[in-house]
Amino acid sequence: MRTRGRVPSTCPPNFQGRYTVQRGDTMFLIAKRFSVSLQALIKANPHIENPSLIFPGDVLCVPKAKPPRPPRVPKECPPNFERRYTVQSGDTMFLIARRFGVSLQALINANPHIPNPNVIFPGDVLCVPGKPPAGRIPETCPPSFQGRYTVRTGDTMFLVAQRFGVTLQALINANPHITDPAQIFPGDVLCVPH
Repeated sequence: MRTRGRVPSTCPPNFQGRYTVQRGDTMFLIAKRFSVSLQALIKANPHIENPSLIFPGDVLCVPKAKPPRPPRVPKECPPNFERRYTVQSGDTMFLIARRFGVSLQALINANPHIPNPNVIFPGDVLCVPGKPPAGRIPETCPPSFQGRYTVRTGDTMFLVAQRFGVTLQALINANPHITDPAQIFPGDVLCVPH
């Protein structure tokens, strides 16, 4: 049988305060409210034998919240970058690339300080590369080429080479006006070799 209002005799050093459990509370909700991990809250309250069972009137020691993770900021941005952008809640690399009209790969390449581009946090700072000139078009195409191809959203040099049945290297060689083959943009025009 449960004793009403379980109260700790002491709280561990370095705690932010005591909290009296209210109706509807769970350890998870309390941890979230005070920005502490559930595990840290459970550990700070050994007088609660079963953390899944807390009752109104129980008193919990609330450990101090971990300091927020410092934002990741580049030491410097690569040449030809347009601006720095501070990540906001809800942002993804894809959405930021789309907002600034640059390819996702160009944005990822400009930010090597972000080890996993799928995981960015509010406060992180990104280098936004400059927009490429609109529709880079070759002056001439090499002799014996199949035709010209206008890049569409989602294209890569590899995909275009595959589509036309040519090697990636042959496509790159036929398009010296594309200085970085990893960065092509809608509107660019490519010479497609035989």
